[in-house]
Amino acid sequence: MSQSTGLGRGLSSLISDETLASFKQAYIPDLPIDNIIPNQYQPRVEMDPSKLVELADSIREHGVIEPLIVTQNSSTEFELIAGERRWRASKLAGLKKVPVVVKDASPQQMLELAIVENIQREDLNPLEEALSFDHLAKKFNLTHGDIAKKVGYSRPAVANKIRLLQLPEELKKGLVSGTISEGHARSLLGLDNVQTMEAAYRIIIRDGLSVRATEKLVQRLRQEKSTKKKPKKVSLTPKLRELETKLQKSISSEVKLTYSSHGGKITIPFKNEKELQEIISHMS
Repeated sequence: MSQSTGLGRGLSSLISDETLASFKQAYIPDLPIDNIIPNQYQPRVEMDPSKLVELADSIREHGVIEPLIVTQNSSTEFELIAGERRWRASKLAGLKKVPVVVKDASPQQMLELAIVENIQREDLNPLEEALSFDHLAKKFNLTHGDIAKKVGYSRPAVANKIRLLQLPEELKKGLVSGTISEGHARSLLGLDNVQTMEAAYRIIIRDGLSVRATEKLVQRLRQEKSTKKKPKKVSLTPKLRELETKLQKSISSEVKLTYSSHGGKITIPFKNEKELQEIISHMS
């Protein structure tokens, strides 16, 4: 996956100068922690409890080194833009006040900044990224190219992330838990129905397949489907030929009888609506 090398250089490397300049901001070194509420656009679905405890221990010893980023909803309520992990860990550590940077941010900017921060910290699993990008696209009418520019990914990388939402639920759970990787998941999306995807997923787990081996498995399954035997056509028996002729005479129209190992069908062609009505009248 092609990503911008700017991912390690802070928010300014991923958010345009114009966007950053549009933020009015103020630093508060000791905002009461209970005055802060979570970001309603937080892209993270799950947080590892053990890692929160580790961060809380670090904060208890060293304090909150990097300020949280918030926006002000009222005189006493501030909503997180970025830093929810640090906020939760600070509460766990027993802190009553935390340092914050207050920014005026639109809902779209709040979501963008939350996504960027989590990507930089590698805190989002592939499905959370996919949900975040899909939310940006649908709620704010952004193209995949727009999203790519904002988060430092390539356009195909954004499109591939969003495609992960097409996975069956069983595979989504496997992706989130780490049972399969994003590479496995993308390969499985090459199959065209849920049953085949789930069957291939179980083979991956059973045999411990690599991404490369999964690609070969998917290719084989697709080839098997395309080369399945087509119904074998059977020549009409004299009796069927006779029936075909009787039908043609009874409706005064051409009739084509075809028969195969899977059954048969009757085809009656017509040139226009009037001819169709005449055929129907003969049949009634």
